Amino acid sequence: MAAGRNKIRCIFFSEFHPVAGPKITFQVPEDYISQKLFDSVHIYIITKPQLQNKLITLDALGHRIIGCPVCIENAKYSRNALLFNLCFVFGSDADSQRYEPVVKKLAGYLTTLEMETGFLSDEQSKLKLPEVMKELLTQLNTCGTCSVPINESNTLHLKVVPTSEEPQVVLEHHVPVFLQDKESFVSSQWDLTTQQILPYIDGFNHVMRIAQEADVDINLVRICVQNMLYYGVITLLPIFQYSNVYVCTPDVHSLVQDARLQGECLAYVSKHPGSTPPRFRDVFVLYCGLGAGTTVRDLCTRHAAQLQNVDERRLIQFGLTKGLIRRVKKYPVKLTASDFGSARPWTRWMTGLHSYDEICCKTGMTYQELEDKVESDPHIVVCWK
Repeated sequence: MAAGRNKIRCIFFSEFHPVAGPKITFQVPEDYISQKLFDSVHIYIITKPQLQNKLITLDALGHRIIGCPVCIENAKYSRNALLFNLCFVFGSDADSQRYEPVVKKLAGYLTTLEMETGFLSDEQSKLKLPEVMKELLTQLNTCGTCSVPINESNTLHLKVVPTSEEPQVVLEHHVPVFLQDKESFVSSQWDLTTQQILPYIDGFNHVMRIAQEADVDINLVRICVQNMLYYGVITLLPIFQYSNVYVCTPDVHSLVQDARLQGECLAYVSKHPGSTPPRFRDVFVLYCGLGAGTTVRDLCTRHAAQLQNVDERRLIQFGLTKGLIRRVKKYPVKLTASDFGSARPWTRWMTGLHSYDEICCKTGMTYQELEDKVESDPHIVVCWK
């Protein structure tokens, strides 16, 4: 359903009349677009060849108009061409971007209908347009989709797809995690490359390891993961290690207040799925045991009793996915520039902008090897953030 300010205010059909020139033939509701407004913008509605078959959005006199001018050339038409445009009208402050594919599809559909059946050039069949436009306006504003019969053999199907923000950039050290059961997806839903990497997305393998184990180019894996991220199928988490440090966020309190979230959490973190789930008290104590200076290894040592029925890796994974906890990462900083670009090329990553995870993936070093190098160099300090 379209929000108030984003609703379609009017749909109008404009064409080039061989005598009268550009005009509005039909509009719903009637007389919404004044003659004064149309006269001031008609050169962008019925356009020159350079702008034909292109989406045009224009703001004029408090209205935003989206159209896609069409020209069908054929000797059977007066002046050897049929020029028309079916436009959507919004308020000047509307977010109309999501309707652009709909307008483009409508232009293509009417072009095909005209070329196959003469729908627009036949005055009798063209009279069906106002009813079609009325249904478009009502259904798209009400539910964002429409199914409008044109004739016995043609039905118009449209859907307004909400615009999404660009997903975050996928890096080699990111760990993709499914937000719903992976088994619920049919493999044919995905392209061949995605099908090839799916078995290796287990919530713990990072992107580079997935590429290596699936024997797929790292850039293709990143594209596939970013595509799944765009559609909300997965989220990205940092690499899990027992030396990692996590802290609780204010949202951890929602675990106490939300019974549904509690049940989801206990089922997810259980060490033995299908058996008796762990006690909520034990799980909450584990989350509260996380903090600055406490690694996962420390947590396991201090709370061995609470971890008897809890998988600590899935505990961390669930907390990150739901925003109950966050990772505190280590960023090494080289205080002197003397070694940059020297025989120790790994030092070029010591700028404070690259985390341990990223440096390990870029250089091929293990976490412990990197830790040893940092600890042995008095000119490197580590920032936690």
